[in-house]
Amino acid sequence: MNNNANDNSDGQTANNSSGQTDGQIARLQTIAQAGVGPLGFEVLEVQLQNAGGELIVLVRIDRLDEQPVTMADITGASRAAEAEFDRVDPVTGEYRLEFESPGAKRPLLTARHFERMVGLKARVRGDGQAFTAPIKAVDGENVTFDVNGDDVTLKAGTFTANLAEFPDRHR
Repeated sequence: MNNNANDNSDGQTANNSSGQTDGQIARLQTIAQAGVGPLGFEVLEVQLQNAGGELIVLVRIDRLDEQPVTMADITGASRAAEAEFDRVDPVTGEYRLEFESPGAKRPLLTARHFERMVGLKARVRGDGQAFTAPIKAVDGENVTFDVNGDDVTLKAGTFTANLAEFPDRHR
C-alpha cells in the first residue's frame, strides 16, 4: 500500500470507477473512521478509483470541531487510518490510500452539514430529485432548498448532495 495525503482545495471530484459495491465502500468507510475518529475527524466519504490500472482508496475527511482541515491533519489522519487498514487488510492486492480535505465540492451528508452551508448552492440527486439550488433552511432532519422560487424539502440522508459553490469563508 502507498499512502498519500492531499488537500483537495481545488475541488477535484473522484469517481468510483472500479465497480465496487456500496457494501464494500461502507466497510472501507468503517475501517477509515475507526482509524481517524479518535483523532477528532469524521470520514465524509470513501471512493475507489482505478487510475491507469492502479487501485486508489480515496478518503475524504473533515474535522469534528468544524475548523479547517490542515495538511498536518491530513497527515495525522492518514497515518492513523493506514495502521487500521494494515491491521484489517480489507483490499486484495496493491492499492494506494489517499486522504483529502472536503474541498469545494464537499459532500453534504447530515442536517448539520446543510446547516453550516445555508445560503450556498448544493447539487442534489436522489429521492426523485435532481437539481442545483440554494440551501434555504434546515429544520431537524428536513432540508429546504429554493428551487426556482419554490421550496423543496427533503430529509437528510435520503438523497446525495455536494456543494455547488465554494463558501467565501470557512463554515
